[in-house]
Amino acid sequence: MGLLACNGNNVAEYWTAVQAGRHGIATIHLPTIDLSKHKTHFGGTVQLDNNALVIGDMKQARRKDRFVLLALKAAHEAILDSGLDYKKWADPFRVGCVVGSGIGGLSTIEEEYTTLMARGPSRVSPFLVPKMIVDSAAGDISIAYGAKGPNYSITTACATGSHCIGASFHHIRSGLVDIMISGGTEAPMTNLGIAGFNSIGALSTRNESPGTASRPFDKDRDGFVIGEGAGILILEELEHAKARGATIYGELIGYGCTGDAFHETQPDPTGAGGIACMRQALNDARISPEQIGYINAHGTSTKYNDAGETKVVKEVFGAHARTLAMSSTKSMTGHTLGAAGGIEAITSILALRHGVLPPTINYTTPDPECDLDYVPNHARAQTIEYALSNNLGFGGHNASLIFKRFT
Repeated sequence: MGLLACNGNNVAEYWTAVQAGRHGIATIHLPTIDLSKHKTHFGGTVQLDNNALVIGDMKQARRKDRFVLLALKAAHEAILDSGLDYKKWADPFRVGCVVGSGIGGLSTIEEEYTTLMARGPSRVSPFLVPKMIVDSAAGDISIAYGAKGPNYSITTACATGSHCIGASFHHIRSGLVDIMISGGTEAPMTNLGIAGFNSIGALSTRNESPGTASRPFDKDRDGFVIGEGAGILILEELEHAKARGATIYGELIGYGCTGDAFHETQPDPTGAGGIACMRQALNDARISPEQIGYINAHGTSTKYNDAGETKVVKEVFGAHARTLAMSSTKSMTGHTLGAAGGIEAITSILALRHGVLPPTINYTTPDPECDLDYVPNHARAQTIEYALSNNLGFGGHNASLIFKRFT
């Protein structure tokens, strides 16, 4: 596993922060962003500049967009953690890569459009297209590690990372490959990114207290906190992993994937798509709802999402919804959009492995519509056998992953 978030530059740092309920959300200090022109002044920024993200040739720092650099850094950690010798793949066509982004190279688009307007078409960088296109992360990772199997990107807004992991899961289960590099990445901290989300009223404007702004399921929530990061996993067929003595963190056993077919940005108030998605994942995993011990919620800290997800969980789990634990780690990372599925899959796996349920921080005023156990404010020691991770995206994209504790 490999990870970058505002509260950790690798998996170990992140997990330590999560267990302590420590966020990384702060006022944005980037020379390219004039905060006086924006309603929102804060976000979850990874505490590494582009130079510090580079693996190998430092020319990458200017030839690749930040979302790709984040993905490459996280992928490098994951490859090292896996113990795989990528220079000696037995069959490189049985190793694939599905890594996505919700937006892609937004900073590159802004920079090059500014150049176009100020200096003309001839001054636009030849790196514009490869830097901005969403599939650059998957392509560059496959090039770096010689993965010649399935190689593509999925873009489903905030469900991107989970869909990439689910698709990778299917490729392995079908017998097409043995190993998949999968997950999501995002670098939306730009003038256009902040302005766009502010324009639709999605972002919190709690500028006087950034650290308490991401408050999923809390009555006083006023929008999500924009964040950046990457979460990359190495998925491997179980017997293949056992045969080489790999460290196995957990098992991916179920995947659900549906659409709301309702609205560009608002979830279907009936919850039909989310209900079907979680039930698909449970059926795929061949377990009952009562066996799920923890849900890593999409939990964005927005009015409609949090109440809607709570409603859906009650419908799917019935009376068990009152006894299982559900938390949103976006309270600590902000909403990392296309990276969320990768980061939160890793979080779910670590919760299973260590018997620690991450908290939902900043939960101070219960919302009557959100009345489940959200593991408020402090992590909880609890052994669980199965965890479910939900991610929902603009456009009505729903994704659910189920993980099993490996023993």
